[in-house]
Amino acid sequence: MAEAGKRCPTAVPQNLGDGSPTGVFCDQPMTSETNLVSQPKSNTDENPHECNQSNYSAAQKSNLDSHLAKHTGDKPYMCGECGYRTAKKSHLSIHMRTHSGEKPYKCDQCDYSAARKDSLDQHLAKHTGDKPYMCGECGYKTTLKSDLSRHMRTHTGDKPYKCDQCDYSAAQKSHLDSHLAKHTRDKPYMCGECGYRTAYKSALSRHMRTHTGEKP
Repeated sequence: MAEAGKRCPTAVPQNLGDGSPTGVFCDQPMTSETNLVSQPKSNTDENPHECNQSNYSAAQKSNLDSHLAKHTGDKPYMCGECGYRTAKKSHLSIHMRTHSGEKPYKCDQCDYSAARKDSLDQHLAKHTGDKPYMCGECGYKTTLKSDLSRHMRTHTGDKPYKCDQCDYSAAQKSHLDSHLAKHTRDKPYMCGECGYRTAYKSALSRHMRTHTGEKP
């Protein structure tokens, strides 16, 4: 049992102003043993929507639905410009800025601007050197809470990003993207109807007959 006033073992934002240590995932001050013991119940009350495939929970069902898409691979929102797909409508809106050039997030210390708030936060850290989020397991520090969440998967083994062409899974989306590129390189011929891929043009021609009904 952790002593009162000690850091929650999973915990980490550091500089909270009043000096109270908090939990990494819950941000609840640990002022007593009673408070520490009661934290899981408090988190459950505040985040009643729980994932049945991981320890994720959310206050709103819409957030849980977005999280579940990481397990299922469902990405209903697609960019009409480049084919980018995502599980969240908000992510598609952010992505569209890469085409429009819109950069609404401005640095107040230089002329830098960004399409995403987390990109601006990361940039601001270059001015301040501040890295408030720390891993309680290994001491890794970062500017962004989302980076810490990704990092924690190296300790938990959680791999929510699944390949839809084999049994590969990854802790980070960038790793899955790199893996998917291997499928694309090895199988450059793709069916526009169903996504089937093959290394041979002749095999794709044969496959297309399943859609057209054409007989050889």
